[in-house]
Parts: sequence; C-alpha cells; structure tokens
Amino acid sequence: MSAPDTALLPAPKRRIHPAWIVAAVAFLALVGAAGFRAAPGVLMVPLQDEFGWSTTVLSAAVSINLVLFGLTAPFAAALMERFGIRTVTAVALLLIAAGSALTVLVTQSWQILLTWGLLIGLGTGSMALVFAATIANTWFVKSRGLVIGILTAGSAAGQLVFLPFIAALAQDPGWRQASLLIAAGALAVVPLVLKFLKNSPADAGVLPYGAEPDDESLPAPGRAATGEPRQNAAVRALQVLRRASKVRTFWALVAGFAICGATTNGLIGTHFIPSAHDHGMAQTTAAGLLAVVGIFDIVGTIASGWLTDRFNPRILLAVYYQFRGIGLLVLPLLLSATVQPSMIVFVVIYGLDWVATVPPTAAICRQVFGADGSVVFGWVFAAHQLGAAAAALGAGAIRDATGQYTYAWFGAAAMCTIAAVVSATIRRDTAAKDTAAVPAVAG
Repeated sequence: MSAPDTALLPAPKRRIHPAWIVAAVAFLALVGAAGFRAAPGVLMVPLQDEFGWSTTVLSAAVSINLVLFGLTAPFAAALMERFGIRTVTAVALLLIAAGSALTVLVTQSWQILLTWGLLIGLGTGSMALVFAATIANTWFVKSRGLVIGILTAGSAAGQLVFLPFIAALAQDPGWRQASLLIAAGALAVVPLVLKFLKNSPADAGVLPYGAEPDDESLPAPGRAATGEPRQNAAVRALQVLRRASKVRTFWALVAGFAICGATTNGLIGTHFIPSAHDHGMAQTTAAGLLAVVGIFDIVGTIASGWLTDRFNPRILLAVYYQFRGIGLLVLPLLLSATVQPSMIVFVVIYGLDWVATVPPTAAICRQVFGADGSVVFGWVFAAHQLGAAAAALGAGAIRDATGQYTYAWFGAAAMCTIAAVVSATIRRDTAAKDTAAVPAVAG
C-alpha cells in the first residue's frame, strides 16, 4: 500500500530525482525491446534464400507482428495501471526474447507467423510507445515532452545498436545467430527493470518530477493509492475507447498516426533493405543507412519533445508529415547500387522526422483526455501499427506483382500529405472543449 498523499514530498534538490533514474531504465528497456524492430528488413533475404518463401509470406508475418504490436498497446497501458509498470515491462521483454530465440527452430512458413508474429508482437506491443507516454505522465509534470522524446528515441537507439550487428551476423555466420543476439539483448535488460523500474512516485516516497504537494493536475497513476478498487485492465481500455471515439480530435490523431506507422515501421523499416537490394546495394550497406536513420532519429525525437513543450503540437505534426512525404516522393530516384550524397541527405532528413510525431501526438492526447491520456495514446498507437501492418503487407504484394517498390513509395508520399492536412485542421480550442466533454476516469 502506498503512503498517503500527505507523506509524499518533493525529492531533495541535492540529489537526482528518482524520476530520472526510472526514465534511464525505461530508455534501456526500450533499447532492448527494439532489437526485433530492425530484424525483418535484414532477415527477409536470408530466409528467402534458405526456405524459398515469398516476400508476401514474410510480410504477412511482419504484419501480424505490427497488428498485435498496435492492438496490445492500449491494454498494456491499462495493465501497467493495474499490475504496475515493472511487471508488465519484464514480461514483455521475456516474450520478445522467447519469440526471437525460437525463430532459429522454424522450418515452415506458418512457424514464422507464430514467432515473428504472435510472441514478438505481444511483447513489443506491451513495450510500445505507449510505455514512453505512461512513464512520462506518471513520473513527470515538468519536461514531459522532452522525456517522451528521449524515451521514444530509445527505439531508434535499439536500431542503432542492433542493426549493423544483425546485418553482419545474417551475412556470416547466419540469420540464426542474429536472432539469438536479439533475444540476448532483450534478456539483458530484465534484471535492471526488476531492480530499478519503480511503478510510481509513491513507491519511491516522492511526488512526480516538477510537481507541488497541492498540484491537482497529477495523473491517477502518479498519485498515491486511495483505497479505491482498481478496474479490470481490458474493461478500462475499452471504456476509454468508447469515450474517446466520440471526440473528433481522436479520429484526427488516429488517421495521422496510421499514416505515420505506414511510412515508418511498415514501409521503410520493413522494405527499405529489400528495395535497396533490388537496386544492387549490399544488405550491410543498406542496414548501415538505416542505422544512420536511427542516429538522427534520436536527435530529431528529442528535439521534437523540446519543441512540443514550447509550440503548438498540431503545427509540428503538419510540418513533420509534409517533410516526410517529400522524402518518400524522391526516394525511388535515389536508390542505386552505391550510396550517393543525395541518399545521405534523405537518410538524415528522414531520420530527424522518423518518430518526431510522437511527442506532439502524446501531448494532444494528454491535453484533450486528461487522466485517460496514456490509454487514449495506446489506441492512437494501435492505429499507427495497423497502418504499418497494411503498408508492410501491401508493399510486399506490390513488389511481388510489379517487381519493384516504386508505387509503394509514391502512395506513401500521397498519404503523408493527407496526414499533414488532417493535423493542421485540428482546432486550437479543441483541447479545452473536448476535455470537458470527456471526463477523466477515476482509477
């Protein structure tokens, strides 16, 4: 049982606030969970060479993963409220490790659907970007946007750490060793999570970072327990969805984030390396380019968090989506057997924009839906992954049908323009109006 609110005091200023320690461990957990995010694009060609499976079959496995990745997220947010952030995170990392390790035993295409799709999909879904929003909303009052940006960059850091090694191992000695590396990366973070990832500021006997003792805006997970019974996680997630679905802002965010997922995880994350390989580029070279995307994603996402704390998030979203669309429009002209300066420019710009959309989207969810913000963001993120799944499968089908990815790139560019327009049309007064219409849920 947590201590009463009156016992919670701001952490002494002479030492680091526990919130920053939690954020650091959460960052490492996201890095460990991100290992598989880099894997499909690198492992597709080796699996095709060994088993003769089509691009569509392997894309279907990735699509199942992305669907579960998305649909698990809102329930994971509610589960974190019900059972604690630490428990859910540790179980998620174990699922990722199990799915990746068991992949080395597959011999039939349906088995890859179970490992890549089911196990890793459930694990990564529980460690989705909603995890970053939950940590930020629970532990921070000040600098929330910056913290979400830093934690979101953990996924990019995962690509940065794992992708070159995965590509090298997939080439020699083989893709099985690459899968085992991913499993080891996820397992390595579990002890840190169990020891240092506190569930709430109340567990550490402090208030969230930047909060005052009389702050009435604290989210429910950040407060001490009041003795009220906790809701069933699935019921809470579905109730929040019902309320949010009545608000126009929710659907605007869903549409934009679905396109965001389609143009990142679904298309570039899954098919950039196979597409570059079609143009004669070595897999290790293409993997290196995606690693550079990861480097600049860290910079772009943290900068986006800083900007979100200071500027209108709807304008930021519109700018991010439009720049991404321009990049996708020119990408077919840049792919070749060698890396040209123009490709470096694309990689830098796309990296800065990769998930820069997350901090402003999470901020709008918090502004509009209050205490429900983390769970609402989970549902918005579900749309992100459904869009990614559709793009992963659709681009694979386009490649099998036409022999190239060109139409997939052009279609994605058009969708980004739609996302920019939708984001820009979210009215300035929506937050105040919709917050009144959607009351926060008592935990």
